[in-house]
Amino acid sequence: MLFNRLATAALLVAAMAACGRNRVEVSETGLKYQLHEDNEESRKAKVGDIMTIQLQLKNSKDSVLRDTHKEPAPLKLMLQVPPFKGSFEEGLAMLSKGDSATFYVSADSLFGRAMQAMPPGVTKGSDITFNVKVLEVQSEEEYRKAETTAASKQKGVDDKIIADYLAKNGLAGKAQKTEQGVYYVITQPGSGPVPNRGDLIKVDYTGKLLDGKTFDSSVGKQPIELPIGVGQVIPGWDDAMLKLHKGEKATLIIPSTMAYGAQGSPPVIPANAVLVFDVNLIDIRKNPQQP
Repeated sequence: MLFNRLATAALLVAAMAACGRNRVEVSETGLKYQLHEDNEESRKAKVGDIMTIQLQLKNSKDSVLRDTHKEPAPLKLMLQVPPFKGSFEEGLAMLSKGDSATFYVSADSLFGRAMQAMPPGVTKGSDITFNVKVLEVQSEEEYRKAETTAASKQKGVDDKIIADYLAKNGLAGKAQKTEQGVYYVITQPGSGPVPNRGDLIKVDYTGKLLDGKTFDSSVGKQPIELPIGVGQVIPGWDDAMLKLHKGEKATLIIPSTMAYGAQGSPPVIPANAVLVFDVNLIDIRKNPQQP
């Protein structure tokens, strides 16, 4: 009998604690929130930290606007100074690694202050629901160190994938490799000059995944024109296109660390994807805006 009473009391305490964690509270600035998991002993996120989170956004009708659980990788963001009272950023500063919470942010404040129109499914005067699970909180220095370590490890993985791809497609003896690790195969030699950093290049291209699936192409549309070697394209392009002559056609095999990395480019490019580009360097000219 005594055991039953103690067990019942313990269950009641646990239930009351759970209710306390999940009840809707309001901060001094008006942010409505529910803390589901709150590790009070862990370091809370602060402005400038890099946070890795799973995020689900819902409108007032409980329709999902975005869900990173269904995306290739969690969301990474740098915590900014709250742009308005009751903002999502204010809520993130309450959390540490392992915490989870729900924040209710005014749609009027969220989109009005950014001078954006309400998106479809969001009505004036309603709240946007942010369901958040914090996977990691890092200082910028910690984040960069972790990214460098991960990229170094991935580079070895990419080299093996590319070597297998070249062997399978009979390109092993034809491929050249840049100092940065991008492979390229000349499929039609050109006799013109090579571009310098900052030059404008005109290119026809087709981008593919290793399985041959095309994710982007200018062929049959209009060649693109852009400055090369100045960070306006993925690093693999900046690296390899500086090796090609005007009039040359080539296939570029770009490791993921020189493309879209661990984040990929949802929904068309997965995380850590090695990319293949068939390119035709049509023209090179000096950029008048480049000194």
